[in-house]
Amino acid sequence: MLKKRQFLRLGAAAVLGAPFAASHGAPLVTLKFQSFVPASANIWARVITPWMQKVERESGGRIKFEGYTSMQLGGTAPQLLDQARDGVVDLVWTLTGYTAGRFLASEVFELPFMTYDAEGSSKAAWEFMHTHAAGELKDVKYLAIHTHGLNVLHTRRKSVRTAADLRGMKVRGPSRRATQMLSALGAIPVGMPLPQIPDALSKGTIEAAMIPWDTAPAAKLDELTTNHTEFPKGMPGLNNSIQILVMNANSYAALPADLKKVIDDNSGLEVSGWFGRQVSAYDPVVRKAVIDRGNTVHVVDKADAQVFMQRTESVVQDWVKDMNERGADGTKLLASARALIAKYKPVV
Repeated sequence: MLKKRQFLRLGAAAVLGAPFAASHGAPLVTLKFQSFVPASANIWARVITPWMQKVERESGGRIKFEGYTSMQLGGTAPQLLDQARDGVVDLVWTLTGYTAGRFLASEVFELPFMTYDAEGSSKAAWEFMHTHAAGELKDVKYLAIHTHGLNVLHTRRKSVRTAADLRGMKVRGPSRRATQMLSALGAIPVGMPLPQIPDALSKGTIEAAMIPWDTAPAAKLDELTTNHTEFPKGMPGLNNSIQILVMNANSYAALPADLKKVIDDNSGLEVSGWFGRQVSAYDPVVRKAVIDRGNTVHVVDKADAQVFMQRTESVVQDWVKDMNERGADGTKLLASARALIAKYKPVV
């Protein structure tokens, strides 16, 4: 009996190789797309699904997607990139931070108080990874590299108004650099994927979570927390995460030239920016909804924000040191990332 992993790999390959007939007699390609987020998540419902529909439409119906949310085909969120690489599925959407040790240079976009928005920083991330971290872009075909809206602190009971309020608080962080930042602020960092957050909050394993507004409903943070902390407009936000849409290299190579062009036309720098823009467009909707529920949203004042920045500077310097020890110029990479973020920063 074939193991599930083997069956899925063979299934995807068979679909790509089978001469199904579309309405015009051309081959029909069915691509399996998996992610860890639920179907109701903003990124899946309002960004990935329209993207798939656009690709299907522009292919004249010759490309079809099968979408699998909440890891319906098996595995865990940290395994998604390997699933795409190995052909278990054809496409995945995931966070680079879930793959420890793989995206070291591009972690610069996850450092505290680096980014100002989603669309501009998404374009900056795409350009940075292709010009300064190309070695990290291997094994799969990258279709989009983007960030989300700025992370917000969602707390179950205690309101975080100053850096001191985080001391001793158990807070979920989405990535290694995020948990280092929380530690530098005196919190007790807890790393975990998004799907584990509701249960952890309910059981008291964590008291807060760091997540952008748009993702809060998917983790039930609009229901399970009562206080939300964000940073002033015009200043960089708490931190961000790099998110990626990738395709199995063989699945892409097996496409006829005209269908490759459809994929190419729906990937790249501008599409990465579109992903960032679409993801963050839901932020104000969720923000208003939690206020309407009676929750409290606190905007840190600029003086207190400076304290947050000072206390997390050690995380930035640790990253620079780590890159230097690996033979890269950490100072130059940091400056390059900041220059690209400034290049694509929206005019306010």
